Parts: sequence; structure tokens; C-alpha cells
Amino acid sequence: MQKVWQLQDAKNHFSEVVTQAMEHGAQTVTKHGKPAVVIVSAEEYRRLRQPEKSLVAVLRECPEDLSKWIGPRSKEPARNIRFE
Repeated sequence: MQKVWQLQDAKNHFSEVVTQAMEHGAQTVTKHGKPAVVIVSAEEYRRLRQPEKSLVAVLRECPEDLSKWIGPRSKEPARNIRFE
């Protein structure tokens, strides 16, 4: 459950804001009625900071035999592609 806190309330109840972030997810703090910051747990922050995997990394994790997902490979020769 994400909750929105006014800055003054967040300052006065900082311990509760932290607990809510750890137990229920991101907590938004507003300043002058506009979102200013979002407080998240350290675990969520680490998850968000992990770099997205590159295509190469994803392909390296694939099982060698992909035929059960994509079917058998065609026996026909590859087509010629002309560049002009």
C-alpha cells in the first residue's frame, strides 16, 4: 500500500514512514502538494538499481536446446539477401 505523506508529517513520523516503506512498499513525500521524493526499502532499492540484462546475457542463460519452444529448425537453405 503506497501512502502519500506531506513533508511535515513525514518528518514528524519518519520512523513510521520507514516502517511502512519496508512492510508495504514505496512511500511518497510531497512538498507544496507535489511529489518530491519516494522512500523505498533497501531491498527494493537494490532490486531497482540492478542493471537490466543485455541480450547477450539473456541468450547465454537460455538452454542450449530451444527446439521445444520454437520448433525444429528448417532444413531449407538460408535465403540470399542482396544489398544494393
